[in-house]
Amino acid sequence: MEICKIPKSGIYLTLFSCIMPIIVCTIMGISLVYAFLLGIIFSSIISIKNGFKIYEIKKMVLKGVYECKSLYIVILLIGATVSVWLSSGVVPTMIYYGLEYMKDMNFLFVCFLLIALSSVFMGTAVGTISTIGVAMLGIGKGFGVPTNVLVGVIVSGSFIADKISPISGLFNLTLATTETNYKDLTKLSMRTLLPVVVISSIIYYFIGTKYQDINSLNSALEFTDAIKSEFFISPLLLFLPISIIVLSILGVKSIYCTLGGVICGTITTIIYQHTTIKEVIRYIILGFKINTNSQIINNTLMSGGVVSMISVLLIVIGTISLSSILQGTGIINYITKDIIEKINNKKELTLKTGFISSILTVITCDQTMGIVLPSKLLEYKYKDLGVSKNILARTISDTGTIIAPIIPWNVNSIIISLVTGVSCVSYAPYAVLCFLFPLITILSAIKIK
Repeated sequence: MEICKIPKSGIYLTLFSCIMPIIVCTIMGISLVYAFLLGIIFSSIISIKNGFKIYEIKKMVLKGVYECKSLYIVILLIGATVSVWLSSGVVPTMIYYGLEYMKDMNFLFVCFLLIALSSVFMGTAVGTISTIGVAMLGIGKGFGVPTNVLVGVIVSGSFIADKISPISGLFNLTLATTETNYKDLTKLSMRTLLPVVVISSIIYYFIGTKYQDINSLNSALEFTDAIKSEFFISPLLLFLPISIIVLSILGVKSIYCTLGGVICGTITTIIYQHTTIKEVIRYIILGFKINTNSQIINNTLMSGGVVSMISVLLIVIGTISLSSILQGTGIINYITKDIIEKINNKKELTLKTGFISSILTVITCDQTMGIVLPSKLLEYKYKDLGVSKNILARTISDTGTIIAPIIPWNVNSIIISLVTGVSCVSYAPYAVLCFLFPLITILSAIKIK
């Protein structure tokens, strides 16, 4: 545990200097790159003035940035994946058959359940959103469902991956840091997971009844006709998403699954959509756009490519750098120390575990800190009070892990906004699952005698 050499006044000044630029940039719609850059500069200056050396700050930042190197590749691959899955006809095919077979169903209800199931198999929330989620977004637009509502539903279903999927990187990180096993944790997690999924499903069912009318069906019919006229549509194209899901189930790392999706999507685009390799490379780098007589097709089937993810990449690096400084200088440990020392019963322990995990996810803009630090800091408290570590793991995954997409400056919400074109502020009210999990945690803790 890092000892904080910075005085109390310096700690709160550092936090203020880090948080205010984020809030201002979020409100004014300015890129968060500048917010994190200012946060890094201010926190470094305050740390150096209070005894830290420049090379120590540099070492903290470089260590944190290097440890997450594979994340940068995945972020860039997400931009490429969306483009080639659009240009290859894979997403248009999924939209086409989805509109055909889901026209008599309550779309939002079915969408939530399908996305939730797919995310468990794929093991990645962001990966699910950027592939199957994009297709469901197109289908929903065909039924006339507002985009922000659609994204909220997709986000709710997708983040079940980080909560329970056996191949999720974050879930396995939770298992490793809390020293728990999958079977026991999953069994315990069902006590919160099942009520949340049932309540979310009911909410989405009632919202979905608003979009089952003749106008929606006519809109869907126009959408399918437009897709059919612009793309080669065949069930054969569905083998690509199916194969990615199968690879995920078999335990292949998400980075390899994503790369495989890009390569196969490129080949499919050339063969089935009769596109030159030069055009596909342009789609991958600069993004995919199509110009048809249908405005809904033009607005739905588009992406920004790898270039659009560069700003996300810079934000992620800024996030990791800032959180590395806050952790390396001992500021985070200082903030949580007083909260932890005052815990003396199971109810407080559960509530404060959720609070610490959530506040760390908010401050550091990443779920990793909200998982690792509470696990380390609270381990001895769980042992002293005789509380199972499974409760620790479940509480972390129900709070700090699950709230990430509804925090506007979080890495997850930034990626989601770029992939879908919908801001966090717009979709967050409809991501009901992300609110229900923390609420269920609070209620279950209050019931403890």
